Amino acid sequence: MAKSGANKPTRAGAVRKASRGKAVGSGGQGRQALEGKKPTPKAEDRPYHPAGKAKAAKERFIAAGGKGGRSSSSRGASQDPNRKPAPRRSAKNEEFEVVTGRNSVVEALRAKIPATALYLATRIEMDERVKEALALATNRGIPILEVMRPELDRLTSFDSVHQGLALKVPAYEYAHPVDLLDEVISRGDTPLFVALDGITDPRNLGAIIRSTSAFGGQGVIVPQRRSVGVTASAWKTSAGAAARTPVAMASNLTATLKAFKQKGVFVIGLDGGGDVSLPGLSFADGPVVIVVGSEGKGLSRLVTETCDAVVSIPITAATESLNAGIAASVTLYEISRLRAEKK
Repeated sequence: MAKSGANKPTRAGAVRKASRGKAVGSGGQGRQALEGKKPTPKAEDRPYHPAGKAKAAKERFIAAGGKGGRSSSSRGASQDPNRKPAPRRSAKNEEFEVVTGRNSVVEALRAKIPATALYLATRIEMDERVKEALALATNRGIPILEVMRPELDRLTSFDSVHQGLALKVPAYEYAHPVDLLDEVISRGDTPLFVALDGITDPRNLGAIIRSTSAFGGQGVIVPQRRSVGVTASAWKTSAGAAARTPVAMASNLTATLKAFKQKGVFVIGLDGGGDVSLPGLSFADGPVVIVVGSEGKGLSRLVTETCDAVVSIPITAATESLNAGIAASVTLYEISRLRAEKK
């Protein structure tokens, strides 16, 4: 006998409800959502916007009776075209270098490199180098700061080995080439300068500064771009001569050499294939600027065209070329010798 479906129990939710008739619309309940949001308020009416913050500050200023803030007269004064702008600190003046390592720090202090602080790690092992560094810094009045090693790691570069000792060196202040030349002429001295063209090794710069000082030169000129500057390494290589021999920075080396020529300075470039031999240089007793090129590329084309003469140093065939610092030293010595003979 078949079972009747009328007595079969139904599961919850399976009962179909009776239809209530034709469905109707929402009655306008979603009309506002379809129309979108209200108009975007102005920037000055939004409190989180910079314009809104400025408006609120102005309202507070007016409510305070024009006190406790910048008045409209002060804002107008800052826009006065006849008013001189306030002096701005150069970014270069805010830069500094850090000499790291016990040997390097001691050598830098011995060379009397200008320094502003000596950093010493806490609980450092006091060997002879550390003791000498402390003694030299104390005698020169350099502040000695004891810091934790993480702070010393942050101060130095990530790949440097500071060995618990670091020396802070300020950025070098360069002179202007033409001003430096005018100063030499005003003293009645015969100008003798060395200009660098594309030299990027700071040790070469330090050696050239040292030779310039030793043989009576009055300064070294470096280009602003694609050239080495007076770094801590250059200071150390110069053995303190950088403190006596000024270094000038030229924004454009070719233009600076042309300006020197207009003031009667003879420009000579050093190159192995030069058409003038260094021994017995006929114009050595006059105002001279020696241009030294990089070891790989030599003098650039524009600088070579600007030179009054390209001078070569006689060397044996077994030696391909001379180091830039050595070439400058040999030339400075020869010019100094020739000048001494003609006095």
